[in-house]
Amino acid sequence: MPSSEKHLNIIAFDIPFPPDYGGVIDIYYKMKSLIASGIKVHLHCFEYGRQPQQELEQLCASVHYYPRKTAKSLLFNTLPYIVLSRESDELKKNLSANDYPILMEGLHCTFLLNDKDISKRKIIVRAHNIEHDYYENLAKTEHHIFKRYYFYNEAGKLKKYESVLHHATAIAAISPNDTGYFSKTYHNAHYIPAFHSNDSITATQGTGDYAFYHGNLSISENNEAALFLVRKVFNDLPHRLIIAGSKPSDELLNEVKGKENIELNPHLTPAHIHQYIGNAQCNVLPTFQATGIKLKLLSALFAGRFCIVNTPMVANTGLEDLCILADTPAEMKEKISRVFSQRFTQADIAKRENVLGKTFSNAQNAEKLVKILF
Repeated sequence: MPSSEKHLNIIAFDIPFPPDYGGVIDIYYKMKSLIASGIKVHLHCFEYGRQPQQELEQLCASVHYYPRKTAKSLLFNTLPYIVLSRESDELKKNLSANDYPILMEGLHCTFLLNDKDISKRKIIVRAHNIEHDYYENLAKTEHHIFKRYYFYNEAGKLKKYESVLHHATAIAAISPNDTGYFSKTYHNAHYIPAFHSNDSITATQGTGDYAFYHGNLSISENNEAALFLVRKVFNDLPHRLIIAGSKPSDELLNEVKGKENIELNPHLTPAHIHQYIGNAQCNVLPTFQATGIKLKLLSALFAGRFCIVNTPMVANTGLEDLCILADTPAEMKEKISRVFSQRFTQADIAKRENVLGKTFSNAQNAEKLVKILF
């Protein structure tokens, strides 16, 4: 093996193809960018519902799959379920067969950070969120009593478990907010912005005739945001709203029934969602979770026209000036009505190129990560 070759182990909490939801979008495009920069990636991923993918075999130097443990008894352990369910002797064996740096994707994949053999290695943890905050917020928006209990319980375990990050060589945080949080406690955090599918700004000048919201609707925070738009924003607006996302709740399906100006489409592919983002007059993206950074926001800014958000979606992301801010239903109605009478211009596109090209370039951010890894 030529000594100039750089090899890297990446441990992914899920199979990162197709890149069709937040966490795996970051993993997949990060991996592609690292490979494009000359890194040989050895991918280790946990399998639970998604199938092994030929695409990954073609991209990576090697790909290993490990079944995620789903026994209910794991819920009664003191370790967080998202960590314990990804414990694997086979993974340790495969990592021990080389001495390459290790990139652990999320706190989910850090079980071996406590292992005395593995923890001697150069290990970077990609922090996709402040996980205990994320789970606590999921609990607040969850209506199902047992799921809500699970989220609160997991949040408590994650808060205690997080100190395992002291064993990491460095933490690659996904937002300025999260970088500040991890820096205070662990002193080795670096801001590496989210990786995404956009190589350039593809937003087009002109106008569209609908507003668009998208997200994985099986996640309670996205379900809550969609319900907010249906019940409180588009309830008496003349403009069309299209909502896209898999596994909508019965509650959301019932709310949309009979609403002539609202359409819910749970079966769009990532390519179709991209088209809807680009053709909309505005992407309306409220959130009630100010954690990490939302990949849907980046998609809307790279590919869409006007972007209307609330403060938790955009605060401390560096993207505030590219969005239209509205925090109440009344403000959202007013801003939506206003943009439907405006044309998206070349000046709007140029403003985005100036901001996004500097901070959210996959190639540049891969370079930053390589410097930490090697």
